[in-house]
Amino acid sequence: MPHWLQWSLIIAGTVAILALLGFIRRQMVTLSEDRRRQRKAEAFQAKRRKDMVDSIRVIAMAIEENQIEYSEACLRIKGLLDHVAPELMNAPPYRVFMDVYEQLRHMPTHQARQNTETRFVEKMDKERFEVERRHTDEIRRAATAIRNHGF
Repeated sequence: MPHWLQWSLIIAGTVAILALLGFIRRQMVTLSEDRRRQRKAEAFQAKRRKDMVDSIRVIAMAIEENQIEYSEACLRIKGLLDHVAPELMNAPPYRVFMDVYEQLRHMPTHQARQNTETRFVEKMDKERFEVERRHTDEIRRAATAIRNHGF
């Protein structure tokens, strides 16, 4: 084999090795960044979940101490449970949160409530208070149970 061909193949092999090393290094950096992003996203989701569980427990304590309207508490807990543990919505004693939500979900809230005629709001409040009255014991039992639930 001619001497120039040997040197050409050695140079070509060296270039190929350097190119592969560059590619491998780039892939390693990309994988490292992906892992870092994944850990950051998982930490964010874990904190978010913990914050939602803490919120559920605070609302449950507020129910137990009569510091919140039961209807509002049920709507809030239902919304949080949808993200944290949706399977609980069909399990006793937590089912009451879904039941109250189903009975009240047609009512306007926030700005829509403020824009609604006063007589209609009063009628809705009567209906809401009646739902609360019918489910008071269930709501209190569910609040105690969910406050002590191990998420």
